Amino acid sequence: MVAKGDFTVTVSKKEVVAAVLPLQEHWLPQSNLDLLLPAIDVGVFFCYKKPAAAADNINKSFGFGSMVDVLKKAMAEALVSYYALAGEVVYNDVGEPELLCNNRGVDFVEAYANVELKDLNLYNPDDTIEGKLVAKKKNGVLSVQATELKCGGIVVACTFDHRIADAYSTDMFLVSWAEIAQSKPISVMPSFRRSMLNPRRPLCIDHEFDNMYVPISSLPPPPPPPHNNPQEANCNKLVSRIYYIKSEQLNELQLLATTGSTGRRTKLESFSAFLWKMVARSANDGMMISKMGIVVDGRTRLSISSNKGDNNNNNFNKSISCMAMGSYFGNVLSIPFGGQNVKELVEKPLSWVATQVHNFLENAVTKDHFLGLIDWVEAHKPDPALAKIYCTPSSDGHAFVVSSGQRFPVSKVDFGWGKPAFGSYHFPWGGDAGYVMPMPSPAGNGDWVVYMHLSEKQVDLIETQASNVFKPMAFDYLISGI
Repeated sequence: MVAKGDFTVTVSKKEVVAAVLPLQEHWLPQSNLDLLLPAIDVGVFFCYKKPAAAADNINKSFGFGSMVDVLKKAMAEALVSYYALAGEVVYNDVGEPELLCNNRGVDFVEAYANVELKDLNLYNPDDTIEGKLVAKKKNGVLSVQATELKCGGIVVACTFDHRIADAYSTDMFLVSWAEIAQSKPISVMPSFRRSMLNPRRPLCIDHEFDNMYVPISSLPPPPPPPHNNPQEANCNKLVSRIYYIKSEQLNELQLLATTGSTGRRTKLESFSAFLWKMVARSANDGMMISKMGIVVDGRTRLSISSNKGDNNNNNFNKSISCMAMGSYFGNVLSIPFGGQNVKELVEKPLSWVATQVHNFLENAVTKDHFLGLIDWVEAHKPDPALAKIYCTPSSDGHAFVVSSGQRFPVSKVDFGWGKPAFGSYHFPWGGDAGYVMPMPSPAGNGDWVVYMHLSEKQVDLIETQASNVFKPMAFDYLISGI
């Protein structure tokens, strides 16, 4: 069993894959919602077993070389429609990032790892995934690494510039890439119409956003590292782990989080509330404020009619069709968050915590919220801004963000040699705030796969006190479920 990444990865080839058709060079501006993202990269990877045909020597075309050829050829075709991913981020005269669509291409790495898929420690991606199977992006907007495993399996990993694509956009590209690899038509053609996220005229500024977002120029300098207590610093170090949660446990959490007087809570609200309680228990000070945010996708919200401001003389205030926003490529995110006293989070029942989650989400799941956020960014340009929860110093309390990866298309990322045995996002982003991404299990049975990037102390407590909920990801689980 490979427990601590005790394997080597050897790079055999590097090249740049560009769009198969020539593209006219042009500039693509960032929307106001793109401008809320810092220059950070997000990784995603998929693990595939050795194709059955190759194992039976029926079809030699399933060798690593031919699989890589399929990946590269399909990517070159996909980049014709997803041309933004073949470009480069540059800064304009006022310091804002823009996308130069010049077809510089995607860095594509081929590698070999002397480890079998069954021995890959998916529970601890810091040892086995980070820097080995998901490489650092050095150039452009997207990089890809295809790694052959000792058993004949393959890991396909991508690293995206978050300023260009959110998880929804990333998933859209991954599905299109796989569809092209199987000679299928693209099911969703991406739209880069930034005008869909134009601010209103005149602007309608809601100063409630001052509590959610902050101009970067107004942030204090980061505090010095805690040299005086190395042991405490090590406990606060963020680590990545991957777990699975059985559907029965999710149903039980939802039942505990729901009361007759408050109405039914969603699984995401229930899960987030439970995790918030767990994180709060790891605090040393009961009077500390623990903060949790939840990523909200605005696409469906912007596709409905608004109750306010629809009389303004602006085309954007008209209802945007679901189809148009459903194909929009870029960032359409907001991160509402709440802060609660640690003592209350620990002592109050799960239903009370779930109500706090529901309350801070309630005002952010509307069209007016996203229209207001777009206007707020416009009023602060060119000064870049950031979600306040990401700016919470670790000394001020616990802060983490829960994203929703329930649309993560694990089963759809089939390049022609079978569905992935496993897939996950990988986001050790380097900040003080934690990050959690729940995704559907590849088994398709209602279980969740949960990627966590939290402090070592928080992870230890969760594994000790909630081991019945959070099960370390293991290959045995994957085999039993598929």
